[in-house]
Amino acid sequence: MLHVVLFQPEIPHNTGAIGRLCLATKARLHLIKPLGFSLEDKHLKRAGLDYWQEVDVRVWDSWEALRDSAEDGAMFHFIECGGEKAHWEADLTMPETYLVLGPETRGIPPSVIDSAHCWRIPMEGTRSLNLATAAGIVLYEALRQRTLAGITS
Repeated sequence: MLHVVLFQPEIPHNTGAIGRLCLATKARLHLIKPLGFSLEDKHLKRAGLDYWQEVDVRVWDSWEALRDSAEDGAMFHFIECGGEKAHWEADLTMPETYLVLGPETRGIPPSVIDSAHCWRIPMEGTRSLNLATAAGIVLYEALRQRTLAGITS
């Protein structure tokens, strides 16, 4: 299964849009507290449209709680501007693949990142992309790799 992890997301619009991406791709969405908004936020629900209630979303009190709950062999990939290799170089075909993205204004703390599995989305002329855009790029790369490998779930 593909998992999208938002580490302490701050902007409800982005989370709502990522929720729709997760629903469209059958990925599970994980939100790590603290959140910069309420899950009842009208902007979150507006971005998620009427799909939000169908999104497979889990909310965690901490990064450690999520990590401890993951199955043995789960692979965590961190998407950060500072990653040394492009996201398409990552092997995103493990049965339990987690794509971890950080908060919009500060990224994932270095203490959380496994540098051996830290990737960047190549870009020029800007420091960063919108969080929902970044999630879509990496999530669909994971689907592409899994399709080529004959993985259906």
